Amino acid sequence: MELSKRLYAVAGLVTEGASVADIGTDHGYVPVYLIQQGIASKVLALDINDGPLKRAERYIAACGLKEQIEVRKSDGLLNVRSKEVDTVIAAGMGGALVIKILSEGKEMIHSLKSMILQPQSELGRVRAYINQHGLRIVQEEMVEENGKYYPMMQVIHGAPEPYEEWEYLYGKRLLEKHHPVLYEYLRREIRLKEDILRQLTEHKKTEKTQMRIREITCEIEYAGRALACYGGTQDAV
Repeated sequence: MELSKRLYAVAGLVTEGASVADIGTDHGYVPVYLIQQGIASKVLALDINDGPLKRAERYIAACGLKEQIEVRKSDGLLNVRSKEVDTVIAAGMGGALVIKILSEGKEMIHSLKSMILQPQSELGRVRAYINQHGLRIVQEEMVEENGKYYPMMQVIHGAPEPYEEWEYLYGKRLLEKHHPVLYEYLRREIRLKEDILRQLTEHKKTEKTQMRIREITCEIEYAGRALACYGGTQDAV
């Protein structure tokens, strides 16, 4: 089974030799990949729903990995014991749910070495939560797949660091290394938002429209500031 670009990039952030809990495992593709490639020493495949757990069980059994991958029902990290694993993956879920998992599992999180997070929304809010709760983003990756953009991050324990608002929105580590996929995303975002702004200015200036114009103008400014981190376009190639 070939992983999608998104899941392949998520797995690529796992440190070799890690013991891993994969939250929301769905079919169990990431746990199987981590064991087959010799990246993880053991994996817990976690999900709150019975359907995904059964699918994961079948796939893991078909791959002959029942001894190395345990399938377990769990709401986030609530059924994972302290020091049972040293790495957690939470990928493919909304940002609010990622924050909920981190908040509700904070006692268990104290024993972790690393967290691999791939929120599908509210990235700025997730990054801000991390920076304000004794955690630190040390590595970020971003891929484009079928026209969609997926940022992901490796998080460890650490002191807070200064962030600008656009760094929360688009990723401090991605901007520092002039990530080419983020560069493409920023250019697209600015084009789309400028088109929306032009359409809004052609409409009757209601209070709601004026508010939306201010929001879009601010979003364009933040995206522009992030893009300015690249300097000349040759830096992003």
